[in-house]
Amino acid sequence: MAATAAATAATANPTISSISTTRLSSLSPPSHHLNKLLSHLLKPIPKSLHVTHSKNPLSDIIRETTKNPDNNSLYFNDDDDKPREECGVVGIYGDTEASRLCYLALHALQHRGQEGAGIVCVHDNVLQSVTGVGLVSEVFNESKLDKLPGDIAIGHVRYSTAGSSMLKNVQPFVAAYRFGSVGVAHNGNLVNYQALRAELEENGSIFNTSSDTEVVLHLIAISKARPFLLRIVEACEKLEGAYSMVFLTEDKLVAVRDPFGFRPLVMGRRSNGAVVFASETCALDLIEATYEREVHPGEVLVVDKEGVQSLCLMPHPEPKSCIFEHIYFALPNSIVYGRSVYESRHTFGEILATEAPVDCDVVIAVPDSGVVAALGYAAKAGVAFQQGLIRSHYVGRTFIEPSQKIRDFGVKLKLSPVRAVLEGKRVVVVDDSIVRGTTSSKIVRLIKEAGAKEVHMRIASPPIIGSCYYGVDTPSPEELISNRMNVEEIREFIGSDSLAFLPLDSLKKLLGNDSSNFCYACFSGKYPVEPKGKVKRVGDFLDDGLSGSMESIDGGWLQGTRNQKEVVDRTPNWEQKINFSK
Repeated sequence: MAATAAATAATANPTISSISTTRLSSLSPPSHHLNKLLSHLLKPIPKSLHVTHSKNPLSDIIRETTKNPDNNSLYFNDDDDKPREECGVVGIYGDTEASRLCYLALHALQHRGQEGAGIVCVHDNVLQSVTGVGLVSEVFNESKLDKLPGDIAIGHVRYSTAGSSMLKNVQPFVAAYRFGSVGVAHNGNLVNYQALRAELEENGSIFNTSSDTEVVLHLIAISKARPFLLRIVEACEKLEGAYSMVFLTEDKLVAVRDPFGFRPLVMGRRSNGAVVFASETCALDLIEATYEREVHPGEVLVVDKEGVQSLCLMPHPEPKSCIFEHIYFALPNSIVYGRSVYESRHTFGEILATEAPVDCDVVIAVPDSGVVAALGYAAKAGVAFQQGLIRSHYVGRTFIEPSQKIRDFGVKLKLSPVRAVLEGKRVVVVDDSIVRGTTSSKIVRLIKEAGAKEVHMRIASPPIIGSCYYGVDTPSPEELISNRMNVEEIREFIGSDSLAFLPLDSLKKLLGNDSSNFCYACFSGKYPVEPKGKVKRVGDFLDDGLSGSMESIDGGWLQGTRNQKEVVDRTPNWEQKINFSK
Protein backbone atom coordinates (compact mmCIF):
# COMPACT_ATOMS: atom_id res chain seq x y z
CA MET A 1 0.00 0.00 0.00
CA ALA A 2 2.78 2.40 0.93
CA ALA A 3 4.64 1.51 -2.25
CA THR A 4 1.54 2.20 -4.34
CA ALA A 5 1.02 5.56 -2.66
CA ALA A 6 4.65 6.43 -3.18
CA ALA A 7 4.47 5.55 -6.85
CA THR A 8 1.34 7.65 -7.30
CA ALA A 9 2.95 10.63 -5.60
CA ALA A 10 6.13 10.29 -7.63
CA THR A 11 4.15 10.36 -10.85
CA ALA A 12 2.23 13.44 -9.78
CA ASN A 13 5.31 15.28 -8.54
CA PRO A 14 8.39 14.36 -10.61
CA THR A 15 10.38 17.35 -9.32
CA ILE A 16 10.40 16.30 -5.66
CA SER A 17 13.81 15.31 -4.35
CA SER A 18 14.72 13.86 -0.97
CA ILE A 19 17.61 15.82 0.44
CA SER A 20 18.62 15.26 4.05
CA THR A 21 17.66 13.77 7.39
CA THR A 22 18.83 14.96 10.80
CA ARG A 23 18.07 12.96 13.94
CA LEU A 24 16.49 14.74 16.88
CA SER A 25 17.96 14.30 20.32
CA SER A 26 15.90 13.31 23.34
CA LEU A 27 13.71 15.82 25.12
CA SER A 28 14.97 17.72 28.13
CA PRO A 29 13.12 19.49 30.94
CA PRO A 30 12.46 23.25 30.69
CA SER A 31 15.35 25.49 31.68
CA HIS A 32 15.42 27.84 34.66
CA HIS A 33 15.62 30.71 32.13
CA LEU A 34 12.33 29.62 30.53
CA ASN A 35 10.51 29.23 33.85
CA LYS A 36 11.69 32.66 34.98
CA LEU A 37 10.46 34.27 31.76
CA LEU A 38 7.09 32.58 31.98
CA SER A 39 6.52 33.51 35.61
CA HIS A 40 7.29 37.13 34.75
CA LEU A 41 5.06 37.30 31.68
CA LEU A 42 2.05 35.19 32.61
CA LYS A 43 -0.63 37.04 34.53
CA PRO A 44 -4.27 36.27 35.33
CA ILE A 45 -6.68 37.29 32.58
CA PRO A 46 -10.28 38.19 33.39
CA LYS A 47 -11.52 37.25 29.92
CA SER A 48 -12.42 33.67 29.14
CA LEU A 49 -10.99 31.73 26.22
CA HIS A 50 -12.18 28.42 24.91
CA VAL A 51 -9.94 25.47 24.18
CA THR A 52 -11.01 23.78 20.97
CA HIS A 53 -10.31 20.24 19.83
CA SER A 54 -9.91 19.39 16.18
CA LYS A 55 -12.53 16.65 16.42
CA ASN A 56 -15.27 19.25 16.86
CA PRO A 57 -17.16 20.71 13.88
CA LEU A 58 -15.73 23.98 12.67
CA SER A 59 -18.93 25.78 13.62
CA ASP A 60 -18.28 24.82 17.24
CA ILE A 61 -14.90 26.52 17.39
CA ILE A 62 -15.59 29.52 19.62
CA ARG A 63 -13.12 32.32 20.02
CA GLU A 64 -12.77 35.13 22.47
CA THR A 65 -14.81 38.22 21.77
CA THR A 66 -14.34 41.73 23.02
CA LYS A 67 -16.97 44.34 23.74
CA ASN A 68 -17.38 47.29 21.45
CA PRO A 69 -15.67 50.44 22.70
CA ASP A 70 -17.71 52.81 24.80
CA ASN A 71 -19.64 55.40 22.81
CA ASN A 72 -17.42 58.11 24.26
CA SER A 73 -14.30 56.34 23.06
CA LEU A 74 -12.68 56.75 19.69
CA TYR A 75 -10.68 54.11 17.80
CA PHE A 76 -7.06 55.17 17.57
CA ASN A 77 -4.59 53.53 15.24
CA ASP A 78 -1.16 54.63 16.41
CA ASP A 79 0.55 53.58 13.17
CA ASP A 80 -2.06 54.68 10.66
CA ASP A 81 0.51 56.11 8.25
CA LYS A 82 2.82 53.10 8.08
CA PRO A 83 2.69 49.88 6.07
CA ARG A 84 1.78 47.01 8.36
CA GLU A 85 3.03 43.46 8.38
CA GLU A 86 0.19 40.98 8.31
CA CYS A 87 1.47 38.42 10.81
CA GLY A 88 4.20 36.33 12.37
CA VAL A 89 4.41 32.55 12.67
CA VAL A 90 6.29 30.07 14.84
CA GLY A 91 6.52 26.27 14.94
CA ILE A 92 8.24 24.00 17.47
CA TYR A 93 8.88 20.25 17.38
CA GLY A 94 10.46 18.09 20.05
CA ASP A 95 10.13 20.01 23.32
CA THR A 96 7.84 19.08 26.20
CA GLU A 97 7.26 22.81 26.75
CA ALA A 98 6.34 23.45 23.11
CA SER A 99 3.26 25.61 23.75
CA ARG A 100 5.05 27.73 26.36
CA LEU A 101 7.98 28.24 24.03
CA CYS A 102 5.49 29.25 21.33
CA TYR A 103 3.99 31.74 23.77
CA LEU A 104 7.38 33.35 24.40
CA ALA A 105 8.30 33.34 20.70
CA LEU A 106 5.02 35.10 19.90
CA HIS A 107 5.95 37.79 22.43
CA ALA A 108 9.11 38.38 20.41
CA LEU A 109 7.04 38.60 17.21
CA GLN A 110 4.35 40.85 18.68
CA HIS A 111 5.48 43.76 16.48
CA ARG A 112 4.29 41.79 13.43
CA GLY A 113 0.68 41.73 14.62
CA GLN A 114 -1.28 42.97 17.61
CA GLU A 115 -4.90 42.13 16.78
CA GLY A 116 -4.98 38.43 17.58
CA ALA A 117 -2.88 35.48 18.69
CA GLY A 118 -3.20 31.73 18.91
CA ILE A 119 -1.39 28.46 19.61
CA VAL A 120 -2.21 24.92 18.45
CA CYS A 121 -0.49 21.90 19.98
CA VAL A 122 -0.67 18.11 19.70
CA HIS A 123 -1.52 15.96 22.72
CA ASP A 124 -2.52 12.28 22.54
CA ASN A 125 -2.89 12.63 18.75
CA VAL A 126 -5.45 15.41 19.16
CA LEU A 127 -4.84 18.99 18.02
CA GLN A 128 -5.86 21.48 20.69
CA SER A 129 -6.17 25.21 20.13
CA VAL A 130 -6.41 28.44 22.10
CA THR A 131 -6.98 31.62 20.10
CA GLY A 132 -8.14 35.08 21.02
CA VAL A 133 -8.31 38.72 20.05
CA GLY A 134 -5.69 41.08 21.44
CA LEU A 135 -2.03 40.98 22.41
CA VAL A 136 -0.29 37.73 23.32
CA SER A 137 -0.31 38.73 27.00
CA GLU A 138 -4.07 39.34 26.79
CA VAL A 139 -4.88 36.04 25.13
CA PHE A 140 -2.78 33.66 27.26
CA ASN A 141 -2.22 33.02 30.94
CA GLU A 142 -0.96 30.09 33.00
CA SER A 143 -4.25 28.19 32.96
CA LYS A 144 -4.61 28.51 29.18
CA LEU A 145 -1.12 27.17 28.57
CA ASP A 146 -1.80 24.29 30.97
CA LYS A 147 -4.49 23.21 28.49
CA LEU A 148 -1.93 23.02 25.69
CA PRO A 149 0.37 20.09 26.59
CA GLY A 150 2.49 18.27 24.04
CA ASP A 151 5.85 18.49 22.31
CA ILE A 152 4.68 19.91 18.94
CA ALA A 153 3.06 23.34 18.54
CA ILE A 154 2.54 26.20 16.11
CA GLY A 155 1.65 29.81 16.93
CA HIS A 156 0.54 32.97 15.18
CA VAL A 157 0.15 36.70 15.73
CA ARG A 158 -1.74 38.80 13.23
CA TYR A 159 -2.64 42.28 12.21
CA SER A 160 -6.05 42.52 10.57
CA THR A 161 -8.64 45.07 9.64
CA ALA A 162 -10.95 46.08 12.49
CA GLY A 163 -14.44 44.67 12.83
CA SER A 164 -16.19 41.34 13.06
CA SER A 165 -13.97 39.74 10.42
CA MET A 166 -11.14 39.93 12.92
CA LEU A 167 -12.80 37.46 15.31
CA LYS A 168 -13.22 34.60 12.88
CA ASN A 169 -9.78 34.90 11.34
CA VAL A 170 -7.49 34.55 14.34
CA GLN A 171 -4.94 31.86 13.61
CA PRO A 172 -3.77 29.12 13.73
CA PHE A 173 -6.79 27.27 12.35
CA VAL A 174 -7.56 23.63 12.96
CA ALA A 175 -9.53 21.40 10.60
CA ALA A 176 -10.60 17.81 11.28
CA TYR A 177 -10.90 15.21 8.52
CA ARG A 178 -11.69 11.56 7.98
CA PHE A 179 -7.98 10.73 8.08
CA GLY A 180 -6.80 13.09 10.78
CA SER A 181 -6.36 16.78 11.55
CA VAL A 182 -4.22 19.69 10.43
CA GLY A 183 -3.41 23.11 11.84
CA VAL A 184 -2.03 25.96 9.76
CA ALA A 185 -0.54 29.43 10.26
CA HIS A 186 0.27 31.65 7.29
CA ASN A 187 2.20 34.83 6.60
CA GLY A 188 1.69 36.26 3.13
CA ASN A 189 -0.91 36.87 0.45
CA LEU A 190 -1.94 34.91 -2.65
CA VAL A 191 -2.39 37.02 -5.78
CA ASN A 192 -4.33 34.31 -7.66
CA TYR A 193 -6.66 33.66 -4.74
CA GLN A 194 -9.85 34.74 -6.49
CA ALA A 195 -9.23 32.67 -9.62
CA LEU A 196 -8.44 29.57 -7.55
CA ARG A 197 -11.46 30.08 -5.33
CA ALA A 198 -13.81 30.53 -8.30
CA GLU A 199 -12.53 27.30 -9.85
CA LEU A 200 -12.88 25.39 -6.58
CA GLU A 201 -16.40 26.70 -5.97
CA GLU A 202 -17.42 25.75 -9.50
CA ASN A 203 -16.31 22.20 -8.71
CA GLY A 204 -18.32 22.05 -5.50
CA SER A 205 -16.06 23.40 -2.76
CA ILE A 206 -17.84 25.36 -0.04
CA PHE A 207 -15.88 28.14 1.65
CA ASN A 208 -16.32 29.19 5.26
CA THR A 209 -14.27 32.40 5.17
CA SER A 210 -13.01 35.09 2.82
CA SER A 211 -9.48 33.91 3.56
CA ASP A 212 -6.98 33.21 0.83
CA THR A 213 -5.40 30.48 2.95
CA GLU A 214 -8.62 28.51 2.88
CA VAL A 215 -7.87 27.98 -0.80
CA VAL A 216 -4.69 26.14 0.21
CA LEU A 217 -6.61 23.72 2.39
CA HIS A 218 -9.19 23.05 -0.33
CA LEU A 219 -6.38 22.32 -2.79
CA ILE A 220 -4.90 19.90 -0.27
CA ALA A 221 -8.31 18.26 0.12
CA ILE A 222 -8.80 17.54 -3.59
CA SER A 223 -5.23 16.38 -4.20
CA LYS A 224 -4.76 12.68 -4.96
CA ALA A 225 -1.05 12.71 -4.11
CA ARG A 226 0.31 10.35 -1.45
CA PRO A 227 1.70 10.62 1.20
CA PHE A 228 -0.03 13.66 2.66
CA LEU A 229 3.10 15.81 2.47
CA LEU A 230 2.93 15.67 -1.31
CA ARG A 231 -0.60 17.04 -1.14
CA ILE A 232 0.86 20.15 0.46
CA VAL A 233 3.50 20.33 -2.27
CA GLU A 234 0.95 19.84 -5.05
CA ALA A 235 -1.30 22.52 -3.57
CA CYS A 236 1.55 25.01 -3.20
CA GLU A 237 2.62 24.51 -6.81
CA LYS A 238 -0.73 26.05 -7.84
CA LEU A 239 -0.28 29.13 -5.68
CA GLU A 240 1.04 32.48 -6.87
CA GLY A 241 2.20 35.16 -4.48
CA ALA A 242 3.68 35.15 -1.00
CA TYR A 243 3.39 32.42 1.60
CA SER A 244 5.50 31.36 4.55
CA MET A 245 3.43 28.70 6.30
CA VAL A 246 3.72 26.19 9.10
CA PHE A 247 1.46 23.12 9.13
CA LEU A 248 0.84 20.81 12.09
CA THR A 249 -0.45 17.23 12.02
CA GLU A 250 -0.69 14.59 14.74
CA ASP A 251 2.99 13.71 14.39
CA LYS A 252 4.65 16.20 12.05
CA LEU A 253 5.59 19.85 11.71
CA VAL A 254 5.86 21.20 8.15
CA ALA A 255 7.33 24.56 7.07
CA VAL A 256 6.84 25.90 3.53
CA ARG A 257 8.14 29.03 1.82
CA ASP A 258 7.06 30.29 -1.59
CA PRO A 259 9.50 30.01 -4.53
CA PHE A 260 10.19 33.77 -4.57
CA GLY A 261 10.84 33.89 -0.81
CA PHE A 262 8.78 37.06 -0.40
CA ARG A 263 8.26 36.67 3.36
CA PRO A 264 10.94 35.52 5.81
CA LEU A 265 11.03 32.17 7.60
CA VAL A 266 14.00 30.87 9.58
CA MET A 267 14.98 27.62 11.24
CA GLY A 268 16.75 27.16 14.56
CA ARG A 269 17.44 24.51 17.16
CA ARG A 270 17.43 24.42 20.95
CA SER A 271 20.13 22.70 22.97
CA ASN A 272 17.85 19.69 23.54
CA GLY A 273 17.49 19.20 19.77
CA ALA A 274 14.04 20.75 19.42
CA VAL A 275 13.53 22.31 15.99
CA VAL A 276 12.07 25.82 15.77
CA PHE A 277 10.67 27.77 12.81
CA ALA A 278 9.89 31.48 13.12
CA SER A 279 9.33 34.59 11.04
CA GLU A 280 12.37 36.29 12.62
CA THR A 281 15.49 35.28 14.52
CA CYS A 282 14.49 37.50 17.46
CA ALA A 283 11.97 34.77 18.36
CA LEU A 284 14.77 32.20 18.40
CA ASP A 285 16.88 34.38 20.69
CA LEU A 286 14.20 34.67 23.35
CA ILE A 287 13.68 30.92 23.67
CA GLU A 288 17.42 30.15 23.52
CA ALA A 289 17.35 28.52 20.10
CA THR A 290 20.39 28.79 17.85
CA TYR A 291 19.79 30.18 14.37
CA GLU A 292 20.77 27.62 11.73
CA ARG A 293 19.53 28.98 8.41
CA GLU A 294 16.62 30.32 6.42
CA VAL A 295 13.95 28.11 4.99
CA HIS A 296 15.00 28.48 1.36
CA PRO A 297 12.61 29.90 -1.23
CA GLY A 298 10.63 27.00 -2.67
CA GLU A 299 11.62 24.64 0.14
CA VAL A 300 9.45 22.30 2.21
CA LEU A 301 10.89 21.20 5.56
CA VAL A 302 9.24 18.34 7.45
CA VAL A 303 10.10 17.46 11.05
CA ASP A 304 9.03 14.20 12.67
CA LYS A 305 10.49 11.43 14.83
CA GLU A 306 12.84 10.49 11.98
CA GLY A 307 14.41 13.95 11.94
CA VAL A 308 14.31 16.84 9.47
CA GLN A 309 13.52 16.21 5.81
CA SER A 310 14.10 18.91 3.18
CA LEU A 311 12.34 18.88 -0.18
CA CYS A 312 12.46 21.26 -3.11
CA LEU A 313 8.96 22.53 -3.86
CA MET A 314 9.69 23.31 -7.49
CA PRO A 315 12.40 24.85 -9.68
CA HIS A 316 12.23 28.35 -8.29
CA PRO A 317 12.98 31.64 -10.04
CA GLU A 318 15.29 34.34 -8.79
CA PRO A 319 14.29 35.19 -5.18
CA LYS A 320 12.42 38.43 -4.57
CA SER A 321 12.50 38.88 -0.81
CA CYS A 322 10.70 41.88 0.69
CA ILE A 323 13.21 44.69 1.27
CA PHE A 324 10.79 46.40 3.66
CA GLU A 325 11.68 43.81 6.29
CA HIS A 326 15.03 45.61 6.58
CA ILE A 327 13.50 49.08 6.34
CA TYR A 328 10.64 48.81 8.81
CA PHE A 329 9.03 45.48 9.75
CA ALA A 330 11.71 43.36 11.40
CA LEU A 331 13.24 44.13 14.78
CA PRO A 332 16.79 45.56 14.63
CA ASN A 333 18.19 42.55 16.51
CA SER A 334 16.94 40.10 13.87
CA ILE A 335 18.86 38.50 11.03
CA VAL A 336 16.63 38.57 7.94
CA TYR A 337 17.64 37.06 4.59
CA GLY A 338 21.08 36.45 6.05
CA ARG A 339 21.66 40.14 6.86
CA SER A 340 21.64 42.07 10.12
CA VAL A 341 18.65 44.41 10.19
CA TYR A 342 20.51 46.76 12.53
CA GLU A 343 23.49 47.06 10.19
CA SER A 344 21.22 47.64 7.19
CA ARG A 345 19.34 50.50 8.85
CA HIS A 346 22.51 52.07 10.22
CA THR A 347 23.96 52.08 6.70
CA PHE A 348 20.74 53.60 5.29
CA GLY A 349 21.32 56.54 7.63
CA GLU A 350 24.95 56.85 6.60
CA ILE A 351 23.94 56.97 2.93
CA LEU A 352 21.42 59.74 3.65
CA ALA A 353 24.08 61.78 5.46
CA THR A 354 26.43 61.37 2.50
CA GLU A 355 23.97 62.00 -0.32
CA ALA A 356 21.65 64.52 1.36
CA PRO A 357 23.77 66.51 3.85
CA VAL A 358 22.45 69.62 5.57
CA ASP A 359 23.81 72.00 8.20
CA CYS A 360 22.19 71.00 11.48
CA ASP A 361 22.66 71.12 15.25
CA VAL A 362 21.03 67.84 16.26
CA VAL A 363 19.79 64.58 14.73
CA ILE A 364 16.65 62.94 16.12
CA ALA A 365 14.53 59.95 15.11
CA VAL A 366 10.85 59.21 14.79
CA PRO A 367 10.74 56.32 17.27
CA ASP A 368 11.02 53.46 17.19
CA SER A 369 11.76 52.31 13.65
CA GLY A 370 13.74 55.43 12.68
CA VAL A 371 16.23 55.22 15.55
CA VAL A 372 18.95 53.04 14.01
CA ALA A 373 18.97 54.98 10.72
CA ALA A 374 19.20 58.22 12.72
CA LEU A 375 22.20 56.84 14.60
CA GLY A 376 23.85 56.09 11.27
CA TYR A 377 23.09 59.57 9.95
CA ALA A 378 24.46 61.25 13.09
CA ALA A 379 27.63 59.15 13.10
CA LYS A 380 28.38 59.92 9.45
CA ALA A 381 27.50 63.61 9.74
CA GLY A 382 29.46 64.08 12.96
CA VAL A 383 26.43 65.60 14.71
CA ALA A 384 25.04 64.54 18.07
CA PHE A 385 22.06 62.18 18.13
CA GLN A 386 19.52 63.00 20.83
CA GLN A 387 16.03 61.93 21.83
CA GLY A 388 13.96 64.79 20.54
CA LEU A 389 10.75 62.75 20.44
CA ILE A 390 9.65 60.44 23.25
CA ARG A 391 7.22 57.70 22.33
CA SER A 392 4.51 56.57 24.73
CA HIS A 393 4.23 52.78 24.78
CA TYR A 394 1.03 52.85 26.80
CA VAL A 395 -1.40 54.27 24.24
CA GLY A 396 -4.28 51.86 23.71
CA ARG A 397 -6.39 51.40 20.64
CA THR A 398 -9.17 53.57 22.07
CA PHE A 399 -9.18 56.84 23.95
CA ILE A 400 -11.59 59.48 25.19
CA GLU A 401 -11.04 62.83 23.52
CA PRO A 402 -12.16 66.03 25.26
CA SER A 403 -15.03 67.92 23.69
CA GLN A 404 -12.65 70.79 22.96
CA LYS A 405 -10.77 69.33 20.00
CA ILE A 406 -6.99 69.09 20.26
CA ARG A 407 -5.06 69.49 17.02
CA ASP A 408 -2.97 66.45 16.04
CA PHE A 409 -4.40 64.63 19.05
CA GLY A 410 -3.44 61.14 17.86
CA VAL A 411 0.20 62.02 17.23
CA LYS A 412 0.47 63.94 20.51
CA LEU A 413 -0.79 60.89 22.38
CA LYS A 414 1.99 58.84 20.86
CA LEU A 415 4.90 61.29 20.54
CA SER A 416 6.06 63.99 22.94
CA PRO A 417 8.68 66.55 21.83
CA VAL A 418 11.59 67.40 24.13
CA ARG A 419 11.80 71.19 24.06
CA ALA A 420 15.27 71.24 25.65
CA VAL A 421 16.60 69.27 22.67
CA LEU A 422 14.69 71.09 19.93
CA GLU A 423 14.30 74.75 20.88
CA GLY A 424 16.32 77.09 18.67
CA LYS A 425 17.97 74.15 16.86
CA ARG A 426 18.32 73.13 13.24
CA VAL A 427 16.92 69.61 13.48
CA VAL A 428 17.34 66.60 11.18
CA VAL A 429 14.47 64.16 11.68
CA VAL A 430 15.02 60.60 10.41
CA ASP A 431 12.02 58.37 9.71
CA ASP A 432 11.80 55.01 7.98
CA SER A 433 9.16 55.89 5.36
CA ILE A 434 6.39 58.24 4.26
CA VAL A 435 3.13 56.63 3.14
CA ARG A 436 0.25 59.12 3.03
CA GLY A 437 2.23 62.00 4.47
CA THR A 438 -0.38 62.91 7.07
CA THR A 439 1.62 61.76 10.09
CA SER A 440 4.83 63.35 8.79
CA SER A 441 3.14 66.73 8.50
CA LYS A 442 1.91 66.47 12.09
CA ILE A 443 5.36 65.50 13.36
CA VAL A 444 6.98 68.46 11.59
CA ARG A 445 4.39 70.79 13.10
CA LEU A 446 4.91 69.25 16.55
CA ILE A 447 8.67 69.82 16.39
CA LYS A 448 8.32 73.40 15.19
CA GLU A 449 5.81 74.15 17.95
CA ALA A 450 8.49 72.95 20.39
CA GLY A 451 10.75 75.76 19.15
CA ALA A 452 12.85 74.15 16.42
CA LYS A 453 14.44 76.72 14.13
CA GLU A 454 14.53 74.39 11.10
CA VAL A 455 13.20 70.88 10.45
CA HIS A 456 14.88 68.71 7.80
CA MET A 457 13.22 65.35 7.08
CA ARG A 458 15.36 62.41 5.97
CA ILE A 459 13.59 59.21 4.97
CA ALA A 460 15.50 55.91 5.17
CA SER A 461 13.69 54.35 2.20
CA PRO A 462 12.92 55.31 -1.39
CA PRO A 463 9.53 56.93 -2.14
CA ILE A 464 6.65 54.41 -1.96
CA ILE A 465 4.67 54.59 -5.20
CA GLY A 466 2.98 51.16 -5.35
CA SER A 467 0.79 48.98 -3.16
CA CYS A 468 2.04 45.63 -1.91
CA TYR A 469 0.16 42.42 -2.77
CA TYR A 470 2.52 40.02 -1.02
CA GLY A 471 1.46 40.21 2.62
CA VAL A 472 1.83 43.85 3.64
CA ASP A 473 -1.12 46.13 4.33
CA THR A 474 -0.57 49.28 2.27
CA PRO A 475 -3.01 51.89 0.98
CA SER A 476 -4.14 52.01 -2.63
CA PRO A 477 -1.77 53.76 -5.08
CA GLU A 478 -4.10 56.77 -5.11
CA GLU A 479 -3.49 57.28 -1.38
CA LEU A 480 0.31 57.07 -1.59
CA ILE A 481 1.67 60.61 -1.50
CA SER A 482 4.82 59.75 -3.49
CA ASN A 483 2.63 58.38 -6.26
CA ARG A 484 0.86 61.75 -6.53
CA MET A 485 3.58 64.30 -5.78
CA ASN A 486 7.25 64.86 -6.43
CA VAL A 487 9.73 65.39 -3.59
CA GLU A 488 9.38 69.18 -3.54
CA GLU A 489 5.59 68.96 -3.47
CA ILE A 490 5.76 66.48 -0.59
CA ARG A 491 8.16 68.77 1.28
CA GLU A 492 5.72 71.62 0.91
CA PHE A 493 2.82 69.40 2.01
CA ILE A 494 4.50 68.20 5.22
CA GLY A 495 5.95 71.64 5.97
CA SER A 496 9.62 70.72 6.41
CA ASP A 497 12.52 72.96 5.41
CA SER A 498 14.05 70.18 3.32
CA LEU A 499 13.23 66.58 2.45
CA ALA A 500 15.29 63.71 1.05
CA PHE A 501 14.64 60.00 0.49
CA LEU A 502 17.10 57.12 0.32
CA PRO A 503 17.84 56.76 -3.43
CA LEU A 504 16.76 53.40 -4.86
CA ASP A 505 20.01 53.10 -6.81
CA SER A 506 22.01 53.61 -3.61
CA LEU A 507 19.93 50.96 -1.85
CA LYS A 508 20.65 48.46 -4.61
CA LYS A 509 24.33 49.37 -4.59
CA LEU A 510 24.47 48.67 -0.86
CA LEU A 511 22.98 45.20 -1.43
CA GLY A 512 25.66 44.47 -4.01
CA ASN A 513 25.41 41.13 -5.78
CA ASP A 514 22.30 40.31 -3.76
CA SER A 515 20.34 43.31 -5.05
CA SER A 516 18.49 41.28 -7.69
CA ASN A 517 17.22 38.93 -4.95
CA PHE A 518 14.93 41.58 -3.43
CA CYS A 519 11.47 42.87 -4.31
CA TYR A 520 11.23 46.64 -4.90
CA ALA A 521 7.66 46.69 -6.22
CA CYS A 522 6.49 49.32 -3.72
CA PHE A 523 9.27 51.64 -4.97
CA SER A 524 9.17 50.84 -8.68
CA GLY A 525 5.66 49.59 -9.42
CA LYS A 526 7.18 46.52 -11.11
CA TYR A 527 5.72 43.34 -9.61
CA PRO A 528 7.52 39.97 -9.74
CA VAL A 529 4.10 38.26 -9.67
CA GLU A 530 1.29 40.33 -11.15
CA PRO A 531 -2.02 40.33 -9.24
CA LYS A 532 -4.76 38.59 -11.20
CA GLY A 533 -8.44 39.37 -11.52
CA LYS A 534 -9.97 42.05 -9.34
CA VAL A 535 -7.13 43.44 -7.26
CA LYS A 536 -7.92 44.07 -3.61
CA ARG A 537 -5.81 45.69 -0.96
CA VAL A 538 -3.83 43.35 1.22
CA GLY A 539 -5.75 44.62 4.23
CA ASP A 540 -8.92 43.24 2.65
CA PHE A 541 -7.45 39.75 2.46
CA LEU A 542 -7.36 37.46 5.45
CA ASP A 543 -4.31 35.25 5.67
CA ASP A 544 -5.77 32.19 7.31
CA GLY A 545 -8.15 29.35 6.57
CA LEU A 546 -10.47 26.76 7.98
CA SER A 547 -11.42 24.15 5.44
CA GLY A 548 -9.85 21.25 3.59
CA SER A 549 -9.02 17.57 3.87
CA MET A 550 -5.96 15.51 4.62
CA GLU A 551 -4.55 12.05 5.04
CA SER A 552 -1.92 10.92 7.47
CA ILE A 553 1.60 11.02 6.16
CA ASP A 554 2.73 7.45 5.76
CA GLY A 555 5.44 5.64 3.91
CA GLY A 556 8.98 6.64 3.10
CA TRP A 557 10.45 9.67 1.39
CA LEU A 558 10.59 9.67 -2.38
CA GLN A 559 13.74 9.94 -4.42
CA GLY A 560 12.98 12.68 -6.93
CA THR A 561 13.87 12.61 -10.61
CA ARG A 562 15.60 15.99 -10.56
CA ASN A 563 19.35 16.08 -10.34
CA GLN A 564 20.38 17.17 -6.85
CA LYS A 565 23.10 19.37 -8.29
CA GLU A 566 20.38 21.31 -10.12
CA VAL A 567 18.85 22.21 -6.77
CA VAL A 568 22.18 23.52 -5.49
CA ASP A 569 22.82 25.50 -8.65
CA ARG A 570 19.47 27.22 -8.29
CA THR A 571 20.23 28.25 -4.71
CA PRO A 572 21.18 31.97 -4.63
CA ASN A 573 24.65 32.81 -3.36
CA TRP A 574 23.23 34.63 -0.33
CA GLU A 575 21.52 31.49 0.95
CA GLN A 576 23.13 28.70 2.90
CA LYS A 577 23.65 25.77 0.56
CA ILE A 578 21.84 22.53 1.39
CA ASN A 579 24.28 19.77 2.32
CA PHE A 580 23.23 16.66 0.42
CA SER A 581 25.96 14.51 1.91
CA LYS A 582 24.30 14.28 5.32
